[in-house]
Amino acid sequence: MNKIFELRSKRNTLWEQTKNYLEEHRDANGLVSAADLEQYDKMTNDVRALGEQIQRLEDQMEMDAMLSAPTSNPVQMNPAGQKKAAVNPTATEEYSRHFWNVMRGKFTNDDATGLSVGSDEKGGYTVPDEFERRLIRALEENNVFRTLAHTIRTQSGTRTIPIAAEYGEAAWVEEGNAIPESDMTFAVQTLSAYKMGSMVRVSNELLHDSAFDIAGYIAERLGRRFGNCEENAFINGTGPSVDPTQTPSQPTGILTCISTPAVTTANASTITFDDVYKLFYGLKGPYRQKAKFLCNETVLLQLMLLKDGNGRYLWKPGLEIAEPDTVLGHQIVTSTYMPAISNTPATDAGKKVLLFGDFNYYWIADRTNRSMKRLDELFAVNDQVGFLGTQRVDGKLILPEAMQALALGANG
Repeated sequence: MNKIFELRSKRNTLWEQTKNYLEEHRDANGLVSAADLEQYDKMTNDVRALGEQIQRLEDQMEMDAMLSAPTSNPVQMNPAGQKKAAVNPTATEEYSRHFWNVMRGKFTNDDATGLSVGSDEKGGYTVPDEFERRLIRALEENNVFRTLAHTIRTQSGTRTIPIAAEYGEAAWVEEGNAIPESDMTFAVQTLSAYKMGSMVRVSNELLHDSAFDIAGYIAERLGRRFGNCEENAFINGTGPSVDPTQTPSQPTGILTCISTPAVTTANASTITFDDVYKLFYGLKGPYRQKAKFLCNETVLLQLMLLKDGNGRYLWKPGLEIAEPDTVLGHQIVTSTYMPAISNTPATDAGKKVLLFGDFNYYWIADRTNRSMKRLDELFAVNDQVGFLGTQRVDGKLILPEAMQALALGANG
């Protein structure tokens, strides 16, 4: 096991050196000489050779484990035949202890062996389950959109979701006549896994202080950063990138999924009572039952001042504990990442500033096994250690008709 860990570390280091070599030997036009390309190919082959050696050793371990397995199960006093539930290797206290030993710099061969179930090809480690739960709680506290949307967890990078496009129909028929066929038709939505990362720096003094809650400190900071980044993407994300060098691939934001707004205001600075009613009834009845409003604080201020013909305010505050503020009897939620009204017609025109719909049809796909890597050298001059956290996530409105938008008009 230690040999495998050693080879993995060696391969990761060599691969970083290989990539850096290619970049360092480009000329002013971005080209690389034939001699340098030959050296690059040699280094790449060495990386592949290490990977093949690692695979052989892992195959040997698997074969040894299989041959060492008992040929029969012992008889136990267990008449009910109950089996213990399988425990995720990263959920054990032992894995957590090894993980935080490594993060604190107390690395031993025993830790390397204990973390082998959670190591990745980049030299990082899957975070313990308990830490991941703390990180998710921090994410939800800093990401209002996660409280509205539907979240699934997936082991693979891609999740395909069949969506009923047509439900078929019934028809009246005379007694004895054939009943016409009317099958459902399906469309498909695909959720991928896009990478997000952030780095947290911790001083060595705090790191070596056994009383310092390093897990809570990192979870809070990564949760806040991931939460803000996610919420922005879930609302404004541009989706898979055609040119990753310009715009990284990311979730497809709910505003991007809505091609045509249901309502467009008369001008770029004012929302009227009638506009909100048109938006409300622009959504199909079945989706209105669980529908909510989402907007920026600047839009909420306008909605708070709207009155009906009898002088009653459209917006009603929640007066009881845990009772939400409502518009037309439906909860209204604000996000700083929704477009704001700046009262500048040239820039505000066309903005989708108010959403109304069932947000459960926006699906967030969380890839399991978030990971973390300790960086010793990058901030050594400041006597600090970096912790690089990464996660993979995607999001998409899987049923666009469940959401309607109000956009600002072009007039001032």
